[in-house]
Amino acid sequence: QVQLVESGGGLVQPDGSLRLSCAASGINFPVYTMAWYRQAPGNQRDLVARIFTHGGTDYADSVKDRFAISRDNAKNTVYLQMNSLKPEDTAVYYCNAQYAWTNLWGQGTQVTVSS
Repeated sequence: QVQLVESGGGLVQPDGSLRLSCAASGINFPVYTMAWYRQAPGNQRDLVARIFTHGGTDYADSVKDRFAISRDNAKNTVYLQMNSLKPEDTAVYYCNAQYAWTNLWGQGTQVTVSS
């Protein structure tokens, strides 16, 4: 069964940290470009960070120097380390896997940054 399952979301205070995980199953994980997107209420879903098969990364300007994406091909898992969190980072975070014409999404995990 093809599946992306996110975990690690929650409530955190401003300047705090969280690490999101996305476990993939049913796909040949190493060939997929993996990414994290987020969507706040009333907003479109935007790219946060992306990691390519060769390990190169790409970040939205708003999270550069605060977030770090990584992947473990042995565990079929992609991570998003989020530091110095701000209230404007509050959103549902979605894991995405892309290869050729295949585009997969997880169910999302809520991240709320609030004091």
